[in-house]
Amino acid sequence: MALFLSTYINKVDKKGRVSVPAAFRAVLSNQNFNGIIAYPSFVYDCIEASGMDRIEKLSESIDSLDPYSEERDAFALSILGGCQQLQFDADGRVLLPEVLISNAKISDRAVFVGKGQTFEIWQPEMFEEYSVKAREMAKTKRASLSLQPKKSNE
Repeated sequence: MALFLSTYINKVDKKGRVSVPAAFRAVLSNQNFNGIIAYPSFVYDCIEASGMDRIEKLSESIDSLDPYSEERDAFALSILGGCQQLQFDADGRVLLPEVLISNAKISDRAVFVGKGQTFEIWQPEMFEEYSVKAREMAKTKRASLSLQPKKSNE
């Protein structure tokens, strides 16, 4: 499985176009959709993004909930309804919609942060602030990280 790894800072032009890092485009190269799927993060003031395959898995997970539950409706609306399909142009750029740019407070630069099967797009100063806190938490909680796979309850 290919993963989104590393951190990159790219310029955002006045139209909202930004180049998706080549390493991230390589991870996405085997999917049917030539671009990314992006939506506002539920946790931070940033953009969450992935390939279509990840969104399809999320959709299947949402579909496994009671079809008439408020929980299912909330997830479907918030995730699937909030998704933007952003197609790559010839230069590997995507056009970030204004709703995503304003939610993440992005202006002339964007930080792409690999998080395994997904990645995030941040305003640089906000990411730096978050990164300091996340590293400190990782440092204090490092004993809880294990390389052993979790056992299923079957």
